[in-house]
Amino acid sequence: MAGGGLWLLLILAGLGEGEAASSTAQALFVFGDSLIDSGNNNNLASLAKANYFPYGIDFADGPTGRFCNGYTIVDELAELLGLPLVPPYSEASTIQQVLQGANYASAAAGILDDSGGNFAGRIPFNQQIENFESTVSQIAAASSSPATADMVARSIVFVGMGSNDYLNNYLAPNYDTRRHYSPQQFADLLVGQFAAQLTRLYKAGARKFVVAGVGSMGCIPSVLAQSAAAGGCSTEVDGLVQQFNAGVRAMLDGLDGNLAGAKFTFLDTFRIFKAILANPAGFGFSVVDRGCCGIGRNGGQITCLPFMPPCADRERYVFWDAYHPTAAVNVILAREAFHGAADVMAPINVQQLARL
Repeated sequence: MAGGGLWLLLILAGLGEGEAASSTAQALFVFGDSLIDSGNNNNLASLAKANYFPYGIDFADGPTGRFCNGYTIVDELAELLGLPLVPPYSEASTIQQVLQGANYASAAAGILDDSGGNFAGRIPFNQQIENFESTVSQIAAASSSPATADMVARSIVFVGMGSNDYLNNYLAPNYDTRRHYSPQQFADLLVGQFAAQLTRLYKAGARKFVVAGVGSMGCIPSVLAQSAAAGGCSTEVDGLVQQFNAGVRAMLDGLDGNLAGAKFTFLDTFRIFKAILANPAGFGFSVVDRGCCGIGRNGGQITCLPFMPPCADRERYVFWDAYHPTAAVNVILAREAFHGAADVMAPINVQQLARL
């Protein structure tokens, strides 16, 4: 074994000892869209970018490509797991950088490759998986040891996909998807593809999966701004989301029973969002129907423009812009994922999953 490989083996062995002592995951690998992208779109020819102020106004490093004022769900989750914030894959140039994880998420990405096409450049879930496979191969080649498989198997894999398959495909006026699929047929199409993709991650070595459902998209400022009647969430859009989420939960149960050694758990973001919207004051919020940073009706017709000043009291807002929650909501979602009971994290929470 080359000197570099021996060094890597020692690092992997050390991570294993630390994991046993702290009962946390060795690494966090992230797949998804703009809700958890941390900068992978920055250098793409894409309209889906957030590497400019006021994005990142409350983040220590300023605008990084996060579609938020501060932390995303996976930023808070990394801290709860005792890990550093995982770097975007596009900036993780060495194996050492990904030993504690990497973020492959890309704004406008979908389960289906053609979702999000209106934004041009993006990294669909299939390509994100290819990037992960490349990462695992690089680590394995450097270590030449079973320690690589053990490290990946002990890591948490967080997957949050599906929003763009609806907002920027099924519901997009320039897509003809709705003419070819009923809501249930489209949900079935997505869930079938999703199952194959998660199985591919399993074959690459992943074993501990956290799969986030799609949140209440019927209540986001962009959808509210398009409503003919003022006030109220779109029951049609939320109905689509609920069909998809129900299919995903059933699919995960099937994978859990069929893929040896794997554990899948579901984060019910829809339920958490509905709880926040039903009792915003109880969660510390007072503005639930408009973006803190945006233009037009509900602050949802045009999202944050470069250098536009956001609202001053953003910790009181549920939504940061036309599509994305504030950091305050993301922290709640992450803490529910980590500590939550079976009504929001089924069958186990992230803390329990990390200890398996």
